[in-house]
Amino acid sequence: MLFYSYFLLFIGLSVIILVLRPLVLRKKNISVDLYNEALRNENNGLYEEAVVNYKSALYEVSKIRHHGNFRNKIIEKIKVLHTLIEYNNSVRIIRQ
Repeated sequence: MLFYSYFLLFIGLSVIILVLRPLVLRKKNISVDLYNEALRNENNGLYEEAVVNYKSALYEVSKIRHHGNFRNKIIEKIKVLHTLIEYNNSVRIIRQ
């Protein structure tokens, strides 16, 4: 009987933790804030700062592991920004 009551207590606490964990993670989702800041930097033409913020957001997303599409979107943005930075640097060299 004692084992049975501990088992039920363990199952109950596990269910509570599994229900509350996504709610807490949604409120503390810093990766979305970093992504928004990077998007603002990208729109303002601050590409290097945007890459740094995207990489920080990617690191935060990799800790959560539940946002596969969001992770892929950030990776694609980083690739595009690296291409754009290389293009801008080559244009500067040609003009000089």
